[in-house]
Amino acid sequence: MMTKKYLIVGGVAGGASAAARLRRLGEEDEIIMFEKGPDVSFSNCCLPYHLSGQIKKAEDLILMNPTLFKKQYNIDARTNTEVISIDRARKEVVVKNLLSNETYQESYDKLILSPGARAIVPPIPGIENVNVFTVKNVVDIDKLNTFIHEVKPSRITVIGGGFIGVEVMENLIEAGHQVSLVEALPQVLNQFDYDMVQILHKEIMDHGVELVVGDKVTAFETNKVILASGKEIISEVIIMSIGIRPETDLAEQAGLKLGKTGAIKVDPNFLTNDPDIYAVGDAIEVYNILTQDNFKLSLAGPALKQARAVADHIHGKAVNNTGYIGSSVVKVFHYNAAATGLNEKALAALNIDYDYVEIIPYDKVGIMPHSEALGFKVIYEKPTGRVLGAQAIGHGNVDKRVDVIATAIKFGATVDQLRDLELCYAPPFGTGKDAVNFAGYVASNILHGSFKQTPMSAVRDLVAQGAYILDVREPHEYNKAHIKNAHSIPLSELRDRYNEIPKDEAIYVHCRSGQRSYNAVLALQAKGFQQVFNISGGFLGVCAYEYFNDKTQDREPIVTDYDLK
Repeated sequence: MMTKKYLIVGGVAGGASAAARLRRLGEEDEIIMFEKGPDVSFSNCCLPYHLSGQIKKAEDLILMNPTLFKKQYNIDARTNTEVISIDRARKEVVVKNLLSNETYQESYDKLILSPGARAIVPPIPGIENVNVFTVKNVVDIDKLNTFIHEVKPSRITVIGGGFIGVEVMENLIEAGHQVSLVEALPQVLNQFDYDMVQILHKEIMDHGVELVVGDKVTAFETNKVILASGKEIISEVIIMSIGIRPETDLAEQAGLKLGKTGAIKVDPNFLTNDPDIYAVGDAIEVYNILTQDNFKLSLAGPALKQARAVADHIHGKAVNNTGYIGSSVVKVFHYNAAATGLNEKALAALNIDYDYVEIIPYDKVGIMPHSEALGFKVIYEKPTGRVLGAQAIGHGNVDKRVDVIATAIKFGATVDQLRDLELCYAPPFGTGKDAVNFAGYVASNILHGSFKQTPMSAVRDLVAQGAYILDVREPHEYNKAHIKNAHSIPLSELRDRYNEIPKDEAIYVHCRSGQRSYNAVLALQAKGFQQVFNISGGFLGVCAYEYFNDKTQDREPIVTDYDLK
Protein backbone atom coordinates (compact mmCIF):
# COMPACT_ATOMS: atom_id res chain seq x y z
CA MET A 1 0.00 0.00 0.00
CA MET A 2 1.41 3.38 -1.05
CA THR A 3 2.08 5.82 1.78
CA LYS A 4 0.50 9.27 1.70
CA LYS A 5 1.67 12.69 2.82
CA TYR A 6 -0.65 14.81 4.94
CA LEU A 7 -0.01 18.43 5.88
CA ILE A 8 -1.90 20.17 8.68
CA VAL A 9 -1.98 23.93 9.16
CA GLY A 10 -2.50 24.71 12.85
CA GLY A 11 -1.35 22.60 15.76
CA VAL A 12 -3.86 23.23 18.53
CA ALA A 13 -7.19 21.40 19.13
CA GLY A 14 -8.39 20.60 15.61
CA GLY A 15 -4.98 20.22 14.00
CA ALA A 16 -3.42 18.09 16.71
CA SER A 17 -6.48 15.83 16.89
CA ALA A 18 -6.55 15.35 13.12
CA ALA A 19 -2.86 14.45 13.14
CA ALA A 20 -3.27 11.89 15.93
CA ARG A 21 -6.30 10.29 14.24
CA LEU A 22 -4.51 10.14 10.88
CA ARG A 23 -1.65 8.30 12.53
CA ARG A 24 -3.99 5.77 14.11
CA LEU A 25 -5.49 5.07 10.70
CA GLY A 26 -2.21 4.95 8.77
CA GLU A 27 1.00 3.94 10.52
CA GLU A 28 3.30 4.50 7.53
CA ASP A 29 1.95 7.83 6.26
CA GLU A 30 3.99 11.04 6.51
CA ILE A 31 2.25 13.62 8.71
CA ILE A 32 3.57 17.17 9.13
CA MET A 33 1.84 19.73 11.34
CA PHE A 34 2.69 23.44 11.09
CA GLU A 35 2.05 25.86 13.96
CA LYS A 36 3.07 29.52 13.67
CA GLY A 37 3.15 29.88 17.44
CA PRO A 38 5.81 28.38 19.70
CA ASP A 39 3.50 25.71 21.15
CA VAL A 40 1.33 22.90 19.83
CA SER A 41 -1.54 21.15 21.57
CA PHE A 42 -2.11 23.61 24.41
CA SER A 43 -5.33 24.06 26.37
CA ASN A 44 -6.97 27.29 25.12
CA CYS A 45 -9.85 26.93 27.55
CA CYS A 46 -7.54 26.77 30.58
CA LEU A 47 -5.62 29.96 29.72
CA PRO A 48 -7.54 32.30 32.12
CA TYR A 49 -6.88 29.98 35.08
CA HIS A 50 -3.17 30.80 34.95
CA LEU A 51 -4.00 34.36 36.06
CA SER A 52 -5.36 33.16 39.42
CA GLY A 53 -2.59 30.62 39.91
CA GLN A 54 -4.94 27.64 39.66
CA ILE A 55 -2.60 26.59 36.86
CA LYS A 56 0.66 27.65 38.38
CA LYS A 57 3.08 27.67 35.45
CA ALA A 58 2.37 28.78 31.89
CA GLU A 59 4.15 25.69 30.56
CA ASP A 60 1.60 23.51 32.37
CA LEU A 61 -0.91 24.68 29.75
CA ILE A 62 1.04 22.84 27.05
CA LEU A 63 -0.30 19.30 26.67
CA MET A 64 2.17 17.99 24.13
CA ASN A 65 5.45 19.27 22.68
CA PRO A 66 7.01 18.55 19.26
CA THR A 67 9.46 16.02 20.72
CA LEU A 68 6.66 14.01 22.32
CA PHE A 69 4.61 14.19 19.12
CA LYS A 70 7.55 12.71 17.26
CA LYS A 71 8.27 10.00 19.82
CA GLN A 72 4.71 8.95 20.64
CA TYR A 73 2.98 9.45 17.30
CA ASN A 74 5.75 9.85 14.73
CA ILE A 75 4.22 13.21 13.77
CA ASP A 76 6.52 16.00 12.60
CA ALA A 77 5.23 19.01 14.55
CA ARG A 78 6.95 22.21 13.41
CA THR A 79 6.45 25.23 15.65
CA ASN A 80 7.26 28.87 14.82
CA THR A 81 6.45 27.86 11.27
CA GLU A 82 3.81 29.53 9.09
CA VAL A 83 2.24 28.29 5.88
CA ILE A 84 2.13 31.47 3.81
CA SER A 85 0.59 30.22 0.56
CA ILE A 86 -1.04 27.24 -1.11
CA ASP A 87 -0.45 26.20 -4.72
CA ARG A 88 -3.51 24.07 -5.37
CA ALA A 89 -2.50 23.13 -8.92
CA ARG A 90 0.89 21.76 -7.81
CA LYS A 91 -0.48 20.54 -4.44
CA GLU A 92 2.26 22.37 -2.58
CA VAL A 93 2.47 24.89 0.23
CA VAL A 94 5.08 27.54 0.86
CA VAL A 95 6.30 27.44 4.43
CA LYS A 96 8.19 30.11 6.35
CA ASN A 97 10.35 29.43 9.39
CA LEU A 98 9.55 32.45 11.56
CA LEU A 99 12.83 32.19 13.48
CA SER A 100 15.19 32.03 10.50
CA ASN A 101 12.89 33.68 7.89
CA GLU A 102 13.75 30.87 5.48
CA THR A 103 11.02 29.62 3.14
CA TYR A 104 10.59 26.23 1.52
CA GLN A 105 7.98 24.09 -0.24
CA GLU A 106 6.18 20.98 0.97
CA SER A 107 4.00 18.83 -1.25
CA TYR A 108 0.85 17.10 -0.02
CA ASP A 109 -1.66 14.45 -0.91
CA LYS A 110 -4.21 15.99 1.45
CA LEU A 111 -4.11 19.32 3.26
CA ILE A 112 -6.05 20.09 6.45
CA LEU A 113 -6.59 23.69 7.50
CA SER A 114 -7.08 24.33 11.22
CA PRO A 115 -5.78 27.91 11.58
CA GLY A 116 -8.29 28.89 14.28
CA ALA A 117 -9.34 32.49 14.78
CA ARG A 118 -7.72 35.72 15.88
CA ALA A 119 -8.82 38.04 18.63
CA ILE A 120 -10.64 41.14 17.39
CA VAL A 121 -8.84 44.36 18.37
CA PRO A 122 -10.64 47.27 16.69
CA PRO A 123 -8.75 50.50 15.91
CA ILE A 124 -10.28 52.47 18.78
CA PRO A 125 -8.88 56.02 18.95
CA GLY A 126 -5.97 56.27 21.39
CA ILE A 127 -5.40 52.52 21.61
CA GLU A 128 -1.66 53.15 21.27
CA ASN A 129 -1.76 54.98 24.63
CA VAL A 130 -2.84 51.99 26.71
CA ASN A 131 -1.45 48.55 27.52
CA VAL A 132 -3.72 46.23 25.51
CA PHE A 133 -3.59 42.45 25.77
CA THR A 134 -5.52 39.56 24.24
CA VAL A 135 -5.86 36.00 25.53
CA LYS A 136 -5.42 33.61 22.62
CA ASN A 137 -2.46 31.37 23.42
CA VAL A 138 0.15 30.49 26.03
CA VAL A 139 2.45 33.35 24.96
CA ASP A 140 -0.41 35.83 25.40
CA ILE A 141 -1.36 34.67 28.88
CA ASP A 142 2.25 34.47 30.06
CA LYS A 143 2.95 37.96 28.74
CA LEU A 144 -0.19 39.33 30.44
CA ASN A 145 0.49 37.60 33.76
CA THR A 146 4.12 38.75 33.81
CA PHE A 147 3.13 42.35 33.00
CA ILE A 148 0.49 42.40 35.76
CA HIS A 149 3.03 41.20 38.34
CA GLU A 150 5.58 43.79 37.22
CA VAL A 151 3.25 46.81 36.96
CA LYS A 152 0.93 45.98 39.89
CA PRO A 153 -1.97 47.91 38.29
CA SER A 154 -4.50 49.81 40.38
CA ARG A 155 -7.24 48.45 38.09
CA ILE A 156 -7.55 46.03 35.18
CA THR A 157 -10.31 46.52 32.63
CA VAL A 158 -11.70 43.58 30.67
CA ILE A 159 -13.56 44.63 27.54
CA GLY A 160 -16.10 42.02 26.47
CA GLY A 161 -18.41 39.87 28.59
CA GLY A 162 -18.31 36.60 26.66
CA PHE A 163 -16.91 33.35 28.03
CA ILE A 164 -13.24 34.39 27.90
CA GLY A 165 -13.92 37.87 29.28
CA VAL A 166 -15.92 36.51 32.22
CA GLU A 167 -13.34 33.80 32.99
CA VAL A 168 -10.48 36.30 32.81
CA MET A 169 -12.42 38.69 35.08
CA GLU A 170 -13.09 35.97 37.63
CA ASN A 171 -9.50 34.78 37.76
CA LEU A 172 -8.17 38.34 38.13
CA ILE A 173 -10.51 38.87 41.09
CA GLU A 174 -9.34 35.55 42.58
CA ALA A 175 -5.78 36.87 42.24
CA GLY A 176 -6.71 39.95 44.28
CA HIS A 177 -6.94 42.63 41.58
CA GLN A 178 -9.43 45.45 41.12
CA VAL A 179 -11.37 44.72 37.94
CA SER A 180 -13.84 46.46 35.65
CA LEU A 181 -15.81 44.49 33.06
CA VAL A 182 -17.28 46.46 30.16
CA GLU A 183 -19.86 44.94 27.81
CA ALA A 184 -21.54 46.90 25.01
CA LEU A 185 -24.62 44.67 25.04
CA PRO A 186 -27.18 44.98 27.86
CA GLN A 187 -25.88 41.74 29.40
CA VAL A 188 -22.86 39.47 29.71
CA LEU A 189 -22.85 35.95 28.23
CA ASN A 190 -25.17 36.51 25.29
CA GLN A 191 -25.80 32.75 24.97
CA PHE A 192 -28.24 33.23 27.86
CA ASP A 193 -31.46 35.17 27.82
CA TYR A 194 -31.66 38.48 29.62
CA ASP A 195 -33.99 37.16 32.30
CA MET A 196 -31.68 34.25 33.18
CA VAL A 197 -28.45 36.19 33.31
CA GLN A 198 -29.50 38.80 35.89
CA ILE A 199 -28.46 36.60 38.82
CA LEU A 200 -24.98 36.38 37.27
CA HIS A 201 -24.84 40.17 37.04
CA LYS A 202 -25.55 40.25 40.78
CA GLU A 203 -22.87 37.63 41.45
CA ILE A 204 -20.28 39.57 39.47
CA MET A 205 -21.16 42.82 41.24
CA ASP A 206 -21.15 41.11 44.65
CA HIS A 207 -17.54 40.04 44.08
CA GLY A 208 -16.40 43.63 43.77
CA VAL A 209 -16.27 43.87 39.99
CA GLU A 210 -17.26 47.18 38.45
CA LEU A 211 -19.70 45.74 35.90
CA VAL A 212 -20.71 48.09 33.10
CA VAL A 213 -23.28 46.78 30.61
CA GLY A 214 -24.98 48.55 27.71
CA ASP A 215 -22.02 50.89 27.27
CA LYS A 216 -19.15 50.59 24.82
CA VAL A 217 -15.58 51.83 24.61
CA THR A 218 -15.19 54.80 22.28
CA ALA A 219 -11.65 55.95 23.03
CA PHE A 220 -8.55 55.49 25.15
CA GLU A 221 -6.24 57.98 26.80
CA THR A 222 -3.11 57.18 28.77
CA ASN A 223 -4.16 54.53 31.31
CA LYS A 224 -7.79 55.51 30.77
CA VAL A 225 -10.85 53.89 29.14
CA ILE A 226 -13.53 56.25 27.84
CA LEU A 227 -17.05 54.93 27.30
CA ALA A 228 -19.91 56.17 25.09
CA SER A 229 -21.82 57.30 28.19
CA GLY A 230 -18.93 59.60 29.11
CA LYS A 231 -17.83 57.37 31.96
CA GLU A 232 -14.05 57.07 32.38
CA ILE A 233 -12.15 54.17 33.95
CA ILE A 234 -8.57 54.62 35.13
CA SER A 235 -6.81 51.38 34.21
CA GLU A 236 -3.18 50.44 33.55
CA VAL A 237 -4.05 47.12 31.90
CA ILE A 238 -6.69 46.56 29.21
CA ILE A 239 -7.70 43.05 28.16
CA MET A 240 -9.57 42.94 24.86
CA SER A 241 -12.07 40.09 24.68
CA ILE A 242 -14.80 41.30 22.35
CA GLY A 243 -14.74 38.32 20.05
CA ILE A 244 -12.76 36.41 17.46
CA ARG A 245 -12.56 36.42 13.67
CA PRO A 246 -11.85 33.25 11.67
CA GLU A 247 -8.34 33.05 10.20
CA THR A 248 -9.26 32.88 6.52
CA ASP A 249 -6.43 34.77 4.78
CA LEU A 250 -4.59 31.64 3.63
CA ALA A 251 -7.80 30.03 2.38
CA GLU A 252 -8.88 33.17 0.52
CA GLN A 253 -5.50 33.58 -1.16
CA ALA A 254 -5.80 29.99 -2.38
CA GLY A 255 -9.24 30.65 -3.86
CA LEU A 256 -11.13 28.59 -1.32
CA LYS A 257 -14.72 29.68 -0.84
CA LEU A 258 -15.98 31.43 2.25
CA GLY A 259 -19.53 31.06 3.55
CA LYS A 260 -21.98 33.86 4.28
CA THR A 261 -20.70 34.09 7.87
CA GLY A 262 -17.22 34.96 6.59
CA ALA A 263 -15.76 31.64 7.71
CA ILE A 264 -14.48 28.90 5.39
CA LYS A 265 -17.26 27.03 3.61
CA VAL A 266 -17.09 23.24 3.91
CA ASP A 267 -19.28 20.35 2.78
CA PRO A 268 -20.71 17.66 5.12
CA ASN A 269 -17.31 15.91 5.08
CA PHE A 270 -15.51 19.18 6.00
CA LEU A 271 -14.06 19.42 2.49
CA THR A 272 -13.54 22.87 1.00
CA ASN A 273 -14.25 23.48 -2.70
CA ASP A 274 -10.87 21.80 -3.36
CA PRO A 275 -11.19 17.98 -3.21
CA ASP A 276 -7.81 17.67 -1.50
CA ILE A 277 -8.19 20.42 1.12
CA TYR A 278 -10.22 20.07 4.33
CA ALA A 279 -10.89 22.65 7.06
CA VAL A 280 -11.96 22.34 10.71
CA GLY A 281 -12.35 24.33 13.93
CA ASP A 282 -12.91 28.03 14.54
CA ALA A 283 -12.07 28.91 10.92
CA ILE A 284 -15.11 27.18 9.40
CA GLU A 285 -18.87 27.57 9.48
CA VAL A 286 -21.01 24.58 10.42
CA TYR A 287 -24.65 23.57 10.04
CA ASN A 288 -27.10 24.32 12.84
CA ILE A 289 -29.80 21.64 12.94
CA LEU A 290 -32.25 23.93 14.73
CA THR A 291 -32.00 27.00 12.49
CA GLN A 292 -31.29 24.86 9.40
CA ASP A 293 -28.60 27.33 8.46
CA ASN A 294 -24.85 27.77 8.83
CA PHE A 295 -23.23 29.51 11.78
CA LYS A 296 -19.86 29.89 13.50
CA LEU A 297 -19.23 27.76 16.55
CA SER A 298 -16.00 28.36 18.43
CA LEU A 299 -15.94 25.44 20.86
CA ALA A 300 -13.32 22.75 21.45
CA GLY A 301 -15.71 19.79 21.41
CA PRO A 302 -16.99 20.36 17.86
CA ALA A 303 -13.43 21.02 16.60
CA LEU A 304 -12.25 17.68 17.96
CA LYS A 305 -15.19 15.87 16.34
CA GLN A 306 -14.54 17.59 13.01
CA ALA A 307 -10.87 16.61 13.14
CA ARG A 308 -11.75 12.96 13.64
CA ALA A 309 -14.31 13.11 10.82
CA VAL A 310 -11.73 14.53 8.40
CA ALA A 311 -9.21 11.79 9.15
CA ASP A 312 -11.94 9.19 8.75
CA HIS A 313 -13.08 10.63 5.43
CA ILE A 314 -9.52 10.69 4.10
CA HIS A 315 -9.35 6.98 4.87
CA GLY A 316 -12.65 6.20 3.20
CA LYS A 317 -14.73 5.87 6.35
CA ALA A 318 -18.27 7.24 6.38
CA VAL A 319 -18.75 10.57 8.13
CA ASN A 320 -22.03 11.01 10.01
CA ASN A 321 -22.43 14.80 10.14
CA THR A 322 -25.44 15.37 12.38
CA GLY A 323 -24.94 19.14 12.55
CA TYR A 324 -24.46 21.22 15.69
CA ILE A 325 -26.61 22.98 18.28
CA GLY A 326 -23.94 24.64 20.48
CA SER A 327 -23.66 23.51 24.12
CA SER A 328 -21.54 25.29 26.69
CA VAL A 329 -20.95 25.81 30.39
CA VAL A 330 -19.14 28.53 32.34
CA LYS A 331 -18.27 29.17 35.96
CA VAL A 332 -19.03 32.63 37.37
CA PHE A 333 -17.63 32.71 40.91
CA HIS A 334 -20.04 30.62 43.00
CA TYR A 335 -22.51 30.09 40.15
CA ASN A 336 -22.38 27.64 37.27
CA ALA A 337 -24.21 28.43 34.04
CA ALA A 338 -24.91 26.11 31.12
CA ALA A 339 -26.82 26.55 27.86
CA THR A 340 -27.66 24.56 24.76
CA GLY A 341 -29.57 25.13 21.54
CA LEU A 342 -31.43 28.34 20.78
CA ASN A 343 -32.34 31.12 23.18
CA GLU A 344 -35.24 33.56 22.92
CA LYS A 345 -33.16 36.18 21.11
CA ALA A 346 -32.26 33.72 18.36
CA LEU A 347 -35.82 32.43 18.05
CA ALA A 348 -37.27 35.91 17.80
CA ALA A 349 -34.87 36.69 14.94
CA LEU A 350 -35.85 33.44 13.20
CA ASN A 351 -39.57 34.13 13.59
CA ILE A 352 -40.15 30.66 15.06
CA ASP A 353 -43.26 30.29 17.22
CA TYR A 354 -42.11 29.13 20.66
CA ASP A 355 -42.88 29.10 24.35
CA TYR A 356 -40.82 28.27 27.42
CA VAL A 357 -40.94 27.20 31.03
CA GLU A 358 -38.89 28.75 33.78
CA ILE A 359 -38.71 26.80 37.02
CA ILE A 360 -36.55 26.99 40.13
CA PRO A 361 -36.50 23.50 41.67
CA TYR A 362 -33.83 22.16 44.01
CA ASP A 363 -30.92 20.40 42.36
CA LYS A 364 -30.94 17.75 45.13
CA VAL A 365 -33.48 16.61 47.72
CA GLY A 366 -34.28 19.81 49.63
CA ILE A 367 -33.40 18.51 53.10
CA MET A 368 -29.93 17.37 51.98
CA PRO A 369 -26.89 19.49 52.84
CA HIS A 370 -25.68 21.58 49.91
CA SER A 371 -29.06 21.40 48.19
CA GLU A 372 -29.33 24.49 45.99
CA ALA A 373 -32.00 26.27 43.98
CA LEU A 374 -31.61 25.65 40.26
CA GLY A 375 -32.80 28.24 37.77
CA PHE A 376 -33.87 26.20 34.74
CA LYS A 377 -35.37 27.36 31.46
CA VAL A 378 -36.51 25.05 28.66
CA ILE A 379 -37.65 26.50 25.32
CA TYR A 380 -39.85 24.56 22.92
CA GLU A 381 -41.56 24.93 19.57
CA LYS A 382 -45.29 25.54 19.21
CA PRO A 383 -47.38 23.58 18.46
CA THR A 384 -45.11 20.51 18.20
CA GLY A 385 -43.48 20.73 21.63
CA ARG A 386 -40.07 20.02 20.04
CA VAL A 387 -37.31 21.04 22.45
CA LEU A 388 -35.25 23.93 21.05
CA GLY A 389 -32.98 25.02 23.88
CA ALA A 390 -32.28 25.16 27.59
CA GLN A 391 -30.42 27.27 30.13
CA ALA A 392 -29.55 26.38 33.72
CA ILE A 393 -27.91 28.56 36.37
CA GLY A 394 -27.19 27.65 39.97
CA HIS A 395 -24.60 26.87 42.61
CA GLY A 396 -24.87 23.15 41.93
CA ASN A 397 -24.83 20.73 39.04
CA VAL A 398 -26.22 22.59 36.03
CA ASP A 399 -24.28 20.94 33.22
CA LYS A 400 -25.92 17.58 33.96
CA ARG A 401 -29.37 18.98 33.24
CA VAL A 402 -28.32 20.86 30.12
CA ASP A 403 -26.40 17.84 28.83
CA VAL A 404 -29.63 15.84 29.09
CA ILE A 405 -31.50 18.51 27.11
CA ALA A 406 -28.68 18.71 24.52
CA THR A 407 -29.00 14.96 24.02
CA ALA A 408 -32.79 15.24 23.79
CA ILE A 409 -32.51 17.98 21.15
CA LYS A 410 -30.11 15.87 19.08
CA PHE A 411 -32.71 13.10 18.98
CA GLY A 412 -35.60 15.44 18.20
CA ALA A 413 -37.35 15.05 21.57
CA THR A 414 -40.50 16.89 22.61
CA VAL A 415 -41.35 18.27 26.04
CA ASP A 416 -43.77 15.37 26.51
CA GLN A 417 -40.82 12.99 26.20
CA LEU A 418 -38.81 14.90 28.82
CA ARG A 419 -41.36 13.76 31.38
CA ASP A 420 -40.55 10.12 30.73
CA LEU A 421 -36.75 10.23 30.84
CA GLU A 422 -35.33 7.86 33.45
CA LEU A 423 -32.55 9.78 35.17
CA CYS A 424 -30.28 8.79 38.03
CA TYR A 425 -31.63 9.52 41.47
CA ALA A 426 -30.24 9.50 44.99
CA PRO A 427 -30.70 12.36 47.50
CA PRO A 428 -27.09 13.68 47.23
CA PHE A 429 -27.36 13.87 43.42
CA GLY A 430 -30.85 14.88 42.41
CA THR A 431 -34.55 14.49 43.06
CA GLY A 432 -36.90 11.63 42.26
CA LYS A 433 -38.55 13.83 39.66
CA ASP A 434 -35.48 15.56 38.27
CA ALA A 435 -35.50 19.17 37.13
CA VAL A 436 -35.56 17.89 33.53
CA ASN A 437 -38.68 15.79 34.20
CA PHE A 438 -40.23 18.67 36.12
CA ALA A 439 -39.65 21.04 33.19
CA GLY A 440 -41.24 18.46 30.89
CA TYR A 441 -44.37 18.25 33.05
CA VAL A 442 -44.76 22.03 33.27
CA ALA A 443 -44.09 22.57 29.56
CA SER A 444 -46.54 19.83 28.57
CA ASN A 445 -49.23 21.36 30.78
CA ILE A 446 -48.75 24.78 29.20
CA LEU A 447 -48.52 23.38 25.67
CA HIS A 448 -51.72 21.41 26.11
CA GLY A 449 -53.59 24.28 27.75
CA SER A 450 -53.83 23.03 31.35
CA PHE A 451 -52.82 26.45 32.66
CA LYS A 452 -51.26 29.74 31.58
CA GLN A 453 -48.11 31.49 32.75
CA THR A 454 -46.66 34.97 32.71
CA PRO A 455 -42.91 35.65 32.82
CA MET A 456 -41.13 37.10 35.83
CA SER A 457 -39.90 39.87 33.51
CA ALA A 458 -43.53 41.12 33.22
CA VAL A 459 -44.12 41.57 36.96
CA ARG A 460 -42.78 45.14 37.17
CA ASP A 461 -45.36 46.26 34.62
CA LEU A 462 -48.08 44.31 36.42
CA VAL A 463 -47.25 46.13 39.66
CA ALA A 464 -47.30 49.49 37.85
CA GLN A 465 -50.72 48.64 36.35
CA GLY A 466 -52.14 47.68 39.73
CA ALA A 467 -52.80 44.11 38.56
CA TYR A 468 -54.13 41.58 41.08
CA ILE A 469 -51.07 39.63 42.24
CA LEU A 470 -51.80 36.73 44.56
CA ASP A 471 -49.04 35.47 46.89
CA VAL A 472 -49.87 31.93 48.06
CA ARG A 473 -46.82 31.47 50.31
CA GLU A 474 -47.28 31.09 54.03
CA PRO A 475 -47.65 34.27 56.16
CA HIS A 476 -44.11 34.09 57.59
CA GLU A 477 -42.71 34.05 54.04
CA TYR A 478 -44.89 36.97 52.97
CA ASN A 479 -43.97 38.98 56.05
CA LYS A 480 -40.26 38.46 55.39
CA ALA A 481 -40.44 39.85 51.83
CA HIS A 482 -43.09 40.20 49.13
CA ILE A 483 -44.09 41.95 45.93
CA LYS A 484 -45.50 45.35 46.76
CA ASN A 485 -49.31 45.47 46.79
CA ALA A 486 -49.54 41.67 46.42
CA HIS A 487 -52.48 39.99 48.14
CA SER A 488 -51.59 37.28 50.63
CA ILE A 489 -53.77 34.16 50.70
CA PRO A 490 -51.70 31.09 51.55
CA LEU A 491 -52.36 27.93 49.57
CA SER A 492 -53.26 26.28 52.86
CA GLU A 493 -56.19 28.73 53.20
CA LEU A 494 -57.07 29.28 49.55
CA ARG A 495 -60.04 26.89 49.30
CA ASP A 496 -61.72 28.65 52.21
CA ARG A 497 -60.94 32.17 51.01
CA TYR A 498 -61.21 32.13 47.20
CA ASN A 499 -64.32 34.33 47.42
CA GLU A 500 -61.98 37.19 48.39
CA ILE A 501 -60.47 37.06 44.89
CA PRO A 502 -62.15 39.06 42.10
CA LYS A 503 -63.47 37.00 39.18
CA ASP A 504 -63.73 39.91 36.76
CA GLU A 505 -59.99 40.55 36.31
CA ALA A 506 -56.79 38.63 35.58
CA ILE A 507 -55.15 36.99 38.59
CA TYR A 508 -51.38 36.55 38.68
CA VAL A 509 -50.33 33.89 41.19
CA HIS A 510 -46.90 33.22 42.66
CA CYS A 511 -45.23 31.33 45.48
CA ARG A 512 -41.53 30.93 46.20
CA SER A 513 -40.55 29.03 43.06
CA GLY A 514 -43.74 28.24 41.13
CA GLN A 515 -44.94 24.85 42.39
CA ARG A 516 -47.47 25.85 45.07
CA SER A 517 -48.77 28.59 42.81
CA TYR A 518 -49.34 26.01 40.05
CA ASN A 519 -51.56 24.10 42.45
CA ALA A 520 -53.32 27.33 43.34
CA VAL A 521 -53.92 28.11 39.66
CA LEU A 522 -55.53 24.71 39.09
CA ALA A 523 -57.67 25.11 42.22
CA LEU A 524 -58.90 28.54 41.10
CA GLN A 525 -59.60 27.28 37.59
CA ALA A 526 -61.71 24.51 39.12
CA LYS A 527 -63.66 27.21 40.97
CA GLY A 528 -64.49 28.96 37.72
CA PHE A 529 -61.74 31.59 37.48
CA GLN A 530 -60.95 32.10 33.78
CA GLN A 531 -57.98 34.47 33.70
CA VAL A 532 -55.46 32.93 36.06
CA PHE A 533 -51.70 33.05 35.36
CA ASN A 534 -48.80 31.42 37.17
CA ILE A 535 -45.79 33.74 37.49
CA SER A 536 -42.85 31.68 36.21
CA GLY A 537 -39.95 31.37 38.64
CA GLY A 538 -42.04 32.64 41.54
CA PHE A 539 -40.75 35.16 44.06
CA LEU A 540 -37.20 33.82 43.73
CA GLY A 541 -37.26 34.49 40.01
CA VAL A 542 -38.71 37.97 40.37
CA CYS A 543 -36.04 38.94 42.92
CA ALA A 544 -33.24 37.53 40.76
CA TYR A 545 -34.55 39.38 37.72
CA GLU A 546 -35.01 42.74 39.45
CA TYR A 547 -32.00 43.01 41.77
CA PHE A 548 -29.13 44.10 39.49
CA ASN A 549 -31.06 46.81 37.64
CA ASP A 550 -32.58 48.07 40.89
CA LYS A 551 -29.14 48.54 42.40
CA THR A 552 -27.31 49.92 39.36
CA GLN A 553 -30.12 52.17 38.10
CA ASP A 554 -31.16 53.34 41.57
CA ARG A 555 -34.78 52.57 40.75
CA GLU A 556 -37.69 51.87 43.06
CA PRO A 557 -37.86 48.13 43.87
CA ILE A 558 -41.14 46.29 43.34
CA VAL A 559 -40.37 44.03 46.33
CA THR A 560 -40.16 44.93 50.00
CA ASP A 561 -36.91 42.93 50.21
CA TYR A 562 -35.07 40.37 48.10
CA ASP A 563 -35.10 36.62 48.53
CA LEU A 564 -32.21 35.21 46.52
CA LYS A 565 -31.54 31.89 48.25
